[in-house]
Amino acid sequence: MSNEFLWVEKYRPKKVSETILPDELKQTFQNIVNGGEILNMMFTGTAGTGKTTVARAICEELGLDYIVINGSEEGNIDTLRGKIKQFASSVSLSGGYKVVILDEADYLNPQSTQPALRGFIEEFSKNCRFIMTCNFENKIIAPLHSRCSKYTFNFDKKTMTSLCGGFMQRLQRILQEEGVEFDKNVVANVIMKHAPDWRRVLNESQKGSMSGTLNVPNSVSVDISDTYSQLFGTIRDKNFKKMRTWVVNNIDVEPAAVFRGIYDRMYDHVSPNSIPQLVLILADYQYKNAFVADHELNMVACLTEVMANVEVKAGLR
Repeated sequence: MSNEFLWVEKYRPKKVSETILPDELKQTFQNIVNGGEILNMMFTGTAGTGKTTVARAICEELGLDYIVINGSEEGNIDTLRGKIKQFASSVSLSGGYKVVILDEADYLNPQSTQPALRGFIEEFSKNCRFIMTCNFENKIIAPLHSRCSKYTFNFDKKTMTSLCGGFMQRLQRILQEEGVEFDKNVVANVIMKHAPDWRRVLNESQKGSMSGTLNVPNSVSVDISDTYSQLFGTIRDKNFKKMRTWVVNNIDVEPAAVFRGIYDRMYDHVSPNSIPQLVLILADYQYKNAFVADHELNMVACLTEVMANVEVKAGLR
């Protein structure tokens, strides 16, 4: 399927004002556009939250020449050097800066490729700017952090409620434009299941609309808080079978969102003396998640360690 038929590309916002972001963060990016000046920037946060979309929108609105390089696919140092030098060594026809958008920069080797990237930023500073996106900022070396303004795309629960409402309206308009019939409850459940990964929401919605009616498997109404209560209950009971079943049923959710979901709810479910241990376990396995091939196995291993070392409060189901 070509990109023109993919909803994530067809309906990708072209302006900052069209993005679905917290008001303060959106205004910050709008100020960059209004000011007409662009700096080296680093966008961090979970997958699908709009980091690359914002980077491209800023460049489009400022009329800047830009190139997008995917660090997970084109992160070889020779490939990166060739692409950046070929693009950045010439002057922009528009007269402004050229911009290298380096997507998934946290996949670049921190011993070789990232130090080389630092050199490119300095070498082409007169006519080129760099925007890096990453899911895990701790995998980016300090010299790159120091050369970039950082913006975070992680949202608290109150903010997420507002963003989900905005995306609910956006997705309904997309379905209407595509001539897809839908039940609002199904739309809401798709969003609740995959938020804040908006890219995943659109991909799953498009996949579930092939018949002309939005029909997404397992899109029954789910109370997210209740789902995590069930998980903590299986951990308290040390019921490995039920815990693994929970993982299987929820593994299509972005793993980083699951780690965050457990972290956000730990004070409600975990004994105070066990919270430091839980935080260390979650941080360890979230870091490992970026490197493993089997995310389900990594999540089960994480929760098994939690089960063995963390005390869950009584009274949970």
